[in-house]
Amino acid sequence: MSFNETYEKELIFQSDRRKATVEFIKIVSDLWYDRSIELVIFRNQLIDRNVSQIINLHEYAGKFVQKPISIFDSVEIAQAIKTLDIPPAKLDIGKLTYEFHLESGKYTNATAFVARKLKDANKNAEIQPKDVILYGFGRIGRLVARELMARTGKGSQLRLRAIVIRGNSDEVTLEKRAALLRNDSVHGDFSGTVSVDSKKNALIINGTTVHIISANQPEDIDYTLYDITNALVIDNTGAFRDKEALSRHLKSKGVDKVLLTAPGKGVPNIVHGVNHLEYNPDAVNIFSAASCTTNAITPILKAIEDSFGVKSGHLETIHAYTNDQNLVDNYHKKYRRGRAAGLNMVITETGAGSAVAKALPSLEGKLTSNAIRVPVPNGSLAILNLELENSTSISGINTILKKYALEGDLVEQIKYELSDELVSSDIIGSSAPSIYDSKATIVRADGKNIVLYIWYDNEYGYSHQVIRLAKYISKVRRYTYY
Repeated sequence: MSFNETYEKELIFQSDRRKATVEFIKIVSDLWYDRSIELVIFRNQLIDRNVSQIINLHEYAGKFVQKPISIFDSVEIAQAIKTLDIPPAKLDIGKLTYEFHLESGKYTNATAFVARKLKDANKNAEIQPKDVILYGFGRIGRLVARELMARTGKGSQLRLRAIVIRGNSDEVTLEKRAALLRNDSVHGDFSGTVSVDSKKNALIINGTTVHIISANQPEDIDYTLYDITNALVIDNTGAFRDKEALSRHLKSKGVDKVLLTAPGKGVPNIVHGVNHLEYNPDAVNIFSAASCTTNAITPILKAIEDSFGVKSGHLETIHAYTNDQNLVDNYHKKYRRGRAAGLNMVITETGAGSAVAKALPSLEGKLTSNAIRVPVPNGSLAILNLELENSTSISGINTILKKYALEGDLVEQIKYELSDELVSSDIIGSSAPSIYDSKATIVRADGKNIVLYIWYDNEYGYSHQVIRLAKYISKVRRYTYY
């Protein structure tokens, strides 16, 4: 075959692949907006992705499972899902496609295969939607708002109804809040619409009214005036950190659950996927989602502890600067944090090492920790130096963490990264709180000491953990197939 013939054949293949991807995008959208069925590919989101992004996600999927995962296969599986009577669900089409190849001889067609795999989907109890109030509208609050509104669909899970801010809320303030939601220097433009309704004192996000409420104290607010009842308050102000202070939210009319987006005192500190099932939302009213760093390291530590045993270790987190630091040198109550965040690496403390024990009691007293803030606005790296009970190797570590990333309770939490060229900006926008850098792992010759590099988007990945926990607290988790 000549070079020209080969080239023409490649063009035809690329055209067919892109047309199949367009068809796939339509099926993904129809399933989501018409039936609240969300398709993902090895936990990577597919809603609102363009053709090139979806093709790249299929390339990653193939490398991850070391078998080709083509868009043509995904279209076939997605079409089969569309024909079946399935309730609201979240389905990993990458895993389904992979299993379809492995079990190809057992089924006459894709529909029979999908029907068998999803046979338990209709056993879930009917979901009652939950009203959500964001108390505070900073970095995490705005990202949570973006995700809630982008993933609202038919509104069968979490419904963002109100945002509480301090101070007055006039038209100028509303416009500024809308602009911050609409545009983000790190995460880009919001994939939706945001406008202001000054008469209602509200933001109209994707055509849906979200009330802006001005208040200085939680107990001053009557949410029932806005027809909000039995709501979950997600407190992202950082002003209330213990049970007594957070209980003030429960004095507001219309509130029955509270979720803190920071480590909390006297309340359950939860890393979703690790210890959330230990607390019954029918019996507990106040929860903490711990910190971004705790959410990054705890899933990995659980995998290592369960597989090899951890004798002791040290965590060093190389963390993006935060709003808590100064833009230029100025007084700060913490040592070193007063120096200009964009110009300095700043040694500071982190409580993540000890906080892990709240989710994994077996690690109590085994870890020390520290942090270095560095001049990047987002994207952080946790370095775990661990002494193990049982010896292993690099391939042993990689095999275990790949298994945890592929199946089990931590598939939403751990992403297994294959790239040799990974840098901090590459992980921005990842919904997984723990991104394991498989190419960076170091193991001592005796196999008893390991050094792991765990990347995390300290804003976006953490926000998704908050939302996962919010869904558990609110009892709106759909049927999932991972």
